[in-house]
Amino acid sequence: MKISGNTILITGGATGIGLGLTERFVKEGNKVIICGRRPEVLAEARQKFPSVLTKEVDLADEGQRIALFEWISTNHRELSVLINNAGIQQRLSISDEDFYAKAKREMAINIEAPIHLTSLFQKLENLRTVMNVTSGLAFVPMINAPVYCATKSFLHSFNSSLYKLLGKRGIEVIEIIPPGLNTDLGGKGLHDSFPPVSEFIETIFQQLAEGKTKLTFGMSAMMVKASQEEMENAFNRMNP
Repeated sequence: MKISGNTILITGGATGIGLGLTERFVKEGNKVIICGRRPEVLAEARQKFPSVLTKEVDLADEGQRIALFEWISTNHRELSVLINNAGIQQRLSISDEDFYAKAKREMAINIEAPIHLTSLFQKLENLRTVMNVTSGLAFVPMINAPVYCATKSFLHSFNSSLYKLLGKRGIEVIEIIPPGLNTDLGGKGLHDSFPPVSEFIETIFQQLAEGKTKLTFGMSAMMVKASQEEMENAFNRMNP
C-alpha cells in the first residue's frame, strides 16, 4: 500500500485504534475523512487534527451508510482507501433478557456495515485499498463477549475472500489484527493495563512499509500462527 498521498475514509476514526490511524495517516500526508455517530467526539478529533474532514453517521443504519457513500462519491470521488474500523464490543450473557436486541446492533455495526460499505465503495474508480480491522479474538474467543468475537471471526473470513475477489481488480485488501489495547472498547477502564495504541500503530505501519497484508502485534501475532492445540489451550486459559 502507498502510505502517503491518499484520500482515506476511516470509520470510527475519532476514538481508539481509529484515532491512532487518523493521526498517523495525517502525519504521512494523506487527506483523511472520518465518520462516527457522536458529533462531540468527531469535534474533538477535528480539534486535534484540523485538516481532518468529519461526517456524522450511524453505521448501524443502512440508509445512513448509503448516504455516506453518496456524499463521498459526490464530494470526494478521489477516495482511494476505505478502512472499516468501526466496531463495538459488548459484554453479554445468552441469558440476558436484552441479549438478542444488543446482539443485533453489534452485528449491524461489526458485520453488516463493513460488508455494505465494501460493496458500495468498490464502485469508486479510484479505490485501491480496503482495510478491515478484525481482532486476535477472531482466533481465540472470549466467552463474556461472544457476539463481538464471532463478528470478528466472520470479518476475518470475509477479508480472506475479499483478498482474492478484489485482488483480481487491482484492489489491495489488508487485514489489521489488533490484540487487546488500552482503549475504551467494551467499557472504560477494562483495558487500562494493555499496551498503548501508539505502539500498535508504529508496528503495523512498519509492516505496511514491508508490504505485508496481515498486520499484527503482540498476542495477535501469536494467535495468527498458533496451532489448533495452542488455540484451545489459550481459550481455556482465557475462559477458566
